[in-house]
Amino acid sequence: MTRVANKNRQVVLGKPDGRITPRAGLHLVAKLDQLLGITDTIDAGGPSFKQRKRGLMLGGVMVSLAETMLAGGDFLCDLDHQRMDAAGLRLRAVPDVPASTTVIGLGKRFDELARAHVERANVALVKSTFALLPEKRRIDLVGQRPTIELDPTDTEVYGRNKEGSDFNYQGQRVYRPHPAVWAEAGWAPAADFGSGRSDPRPPRPGLACTTRWACSDTIVRADSGFFDAKLAIAALSLSCDYAIAVKRSDAAWHAERKIPAGDWQRAKGMDAEVAECDYTPNGWPKGSRTLCRRVKVTPETLSGDPRSRRRRTRDPDQLSLLASGEVDHAYAYSFIITNLEGSVVEVETWFRQRALVEEKIKDSKLGLALRHIPSGYESVNVMWMWAALLGLNISSWLQALTGHDRTEGRAHGKRLRRELVCVAARVTRHAKRFEVHAAPEDHDGSFGEAWRTLDALLAKVSP
Repeated sequence: MTRVANKNRQVVLGKPDGRITPRAGLHLVAKLDQLLGITDTIDAGGPSFKQRKRGLMLGGVMVSLAETMLAGGDFLCDLDHQRMDAAGLRLRAVPDVPASTTVIGLGKRFDELARAHVERANVALVKSTFALLPEKRRIDLVGQRPTIELDPTDTEVYGRNKEGSDFNYQGQRVYRPHPAVWAEAGWAPAADFGSGRSDPRPPRPGLACTTRWACSDTIVRADSGFFDAKLAIAALSLSCDYAIAVKRSDAAWHAERKIPAGDWQRAKGMDAEVAECDYTPNGWPKGSRTLCRRVKVTPETLSGDPRSRRRRTRDPDQLSLLASGEVDHAYAYSFIITNLEGSVVEVETWFRQRALVEEKIKDSKLGLALRHIPSGYESVNVMWMWAALLGLNISSWLQALTGHDRTEGRAHGKRLRRELVCVAARVTRHAKRFEVHAAPEDHDGSFGEAWRTLDALLAKVSP
């Protein structure tokens, strides 16, 4: 016979002692806003965003959008949902969360002046955050040459009435944000916004020099979408070096075939070989050199789809021999053009770290809602992009300043919300102040540690 323990126990649903919020961690963002002055920095000296100076200004709208994304919102209507969290509103950096219709109306005024101002404010916040980092972390960041990563990303949208969107080469209607990421820190100081057909070459000079305040010896690193001599010339004019992925062409394949067999060296960290080839496109600065990497492939890994990217990385001559069965293997090739000195192995290994930056850009889409571009108005969508990048930076700044990324590395998207943002707590009022009562595992865990660390930093910087 199966017994049911406590079957006669009565459980009564009563009113909670104090209001409950599922987003107590947004108060960490409020503390960070107080520490860095995020809202005030964006508001200060900005263009006339509103005709009447009352209610939320540009800084409040941007931070409110970023907070909404950090808490899991990925559409404009999530602003309206989070406005119903009465207890949580008191804890946010921007308690007066605007309605979605208000944001759309204000977003229509997000013109070129407003965009340029938000970018300048973002760079200023990067400087402020860098100054507050622990000394060892600052030394580690400036102890290596800073790299600005240029890597456009497509965001697919639906509907013919999306202003400024266009079809990319895959036939998708997309917008194309162009973030510039400080690779070593994982922060995005600058960005541009374009359509699916917009050519990212060359970017504005500001995209290439956003870390020069920390170290003038900056390197611009970019994917093949930026393969253009104008980018290299612009980088040199700003006292920056460059390393750019090369688009494969007949001239590149011809240079690869002339590499002597004895020049190939084993790559570091992967089963591949690298060498330098005699290929310098017309118009590129003097001192440019092209590096080549090859990876062995077999017929089993050869896709039958002619649109396959892996097919395009193979020498056409080798591809035909492999397809006919005359050889049992071929090579997939990648090319890099750069003015960096040093061994081929070391430069290629460093360039391969682009994959780490691509993960951070991916987090702006999967973790901070850049995977959706919600409005039919292009200016609203540009503001949405900047809010996502601001949220990405806030996430990184919060973890860097509290030391949350020391043990398991920087938390992305869902893990960040679970550990620091979407923390359930009871909010009460006592002695004219609000008190947050979290569960023991949160009070004594990462959430409580981050809370106390920010309090210590605020006490240190307060006059």
